[in-house]
Amino acid sequence: MTMASCAIVLATISCLIVAACAGSFYDEMDITFGGERAKILNGGQDLSLSLDQYSGSGFQSKNEYLFGRFDMQLKLVPGNSAGTVTTFYLSSQGAGHDEIDFEFLGNSTGNPYTIHTNVFSQGKGDKEQQFHLWFDPTIAFHTYTILWNSQRIIFLIDNIPVRVFNNHEAAGIPFPKSQPMRVYASLWNADDWATQGGRVKTDWTNAPFTANYRKFNANADKVGPNSKSTTSVNDNQAWRTQGVDAAGRNRIRWVQNKHMIYNYCNDYARFSNGVPNECERSRFL
Repeated sequence: MTMASCAIVLATISCLIVAACAGSFYDEMDITFGGERAKILNGGQDLSLSLDQYSGSGFQSKNEYLFGRFDMQLKLVPGNSAGTVTTFYLSSQGAGHDEIDFEFLGNSTGNPYTIHTNVFSQGKGDKEQQFHLWFDPTIAFHTYTILWNSQRIIFLIDNIPVRVFNNHEAAGIPFPKSQPMRVYASLWNADDWATQGGRVKTDWTNAPFTANYRKFNANADKVGPNSKSTTSVNDNQAWRTQGVDAAGRNRIRWVQNKHMIYNYCNDYARFSNGVPNECERSRFL
């Protein structure tokens, strides 16, 4: 499939709808820090990020988006990854920013990665859920997905939903829906908090640490330079209204019962005056 077939371009508006095909990292991304520690490989199909004692590395999308489905395949740092954080997330900029996070917190050899998810709206986060995976994320590539529409945010791993954050603005709960966001990814050192609360530090004798990315796909509303229009000529794409069906709800229950290790909604010590309002509502609706 050619890049020409990957998008429907409307010359009269600043919005593009990107169809479901993986783009080249040369075309889709800019390296933001780390210099040669970030490498685009295989003609633009793969991208590797490295971390050493001097710097990490990262990249961001050339485009901004307002709603869509964002898929990325990752293979995480193998071996002793304690202290490292690998990321794939969406974010706007400035005060009161919105953000939707996948962060992968490394661990010492033989201990599992922690998958850290969070949602920020109008600059406020504190909505963390964390999981251990049911597979080794360092052996092979796995697909991590952020689905963001006006009704909800769904986090998926290999197309299995693991978390839903619903739009409850009618109840006064902020939801990210008006600020365009870019896609970001990075690999950096966070040994002051990332592994076992900062008790296990990065072992720099194992550096450089390397994480690998491939098959980025954004089936999304791309906001142009004027950031005025996000109207699609094709409103039949599933992600626009996608929710979680009965099978998906069962999968979320399985993941959260078997693999969740932290849920902010259950942290009554942290929220001594009462958990956030969304915690009193269905995790699915």
